[in-house]
Amino acid sequence: MEIVTKFAEGFMNLFQTGAQTFIGWMTGIVPVVLMLLVLMNTLIAFLGEDKVEQLARLSSKNPVSRYLILPFLSAFMLGNPMCLSMGKFMPEFYKPSYYASTAQFCHTSNGVFPHINPGELFIWLGIATGVEQLGLNSMELAIRYLLVGLVMNFIGGWVTDFTTAFVCKTSGTELSKKVKIHA
Repeated sequence: MEIVTKFAEGFMNLFQTGAQTFIGWMTGIVPVVLMLLVLMNTLIAFLGEDKVEQLARLSSKNPVSRYLILPFLSAFMLGNPMCLSMGKFMPEFYKPSYYASTAQFCHTSNGVFPHINPGELFIWLGIATGVEQLGLNSMELAIRYLLVGLVMNFIGGWVTDFTTAFVCKTSGTELSKKVKIHA
């Protein structure tokens, strides 16, 4: 009977721990994510959707703005998966590379900007809890992850340009590299 009792206590403890974690999120991370979403929507409303779209079109002109600046701004302003929609303003040739860079950025920014990819927040929170139990600062890790992610996501986008060029060459496909900005 003692084994059954211990098992039942352990089983209930699992749910109590889950409930405590949930309440911690409701008083900690959820309000932060909500305020970041409000800020994002306010900025887009203030700037105007047409200006945000024009920024995306202009950013497609060079690799730094295509795979570093625009993915950062899109992920911060629109979150995952909406940030991927900014790729529609890219020339056809650069769409795969933009997607590669932006999709990766949604993962590497979660520690600093949890509103970008709230669906995977539990992964970051698990890592952060382990780091904090070691007596280390989880925000330092989050910033390092963000900075390394920015560099690696840029490289990933640019490497995808070469991959796209190779696939186009071997398949005889021609994709446009011209930016078409409509006033």
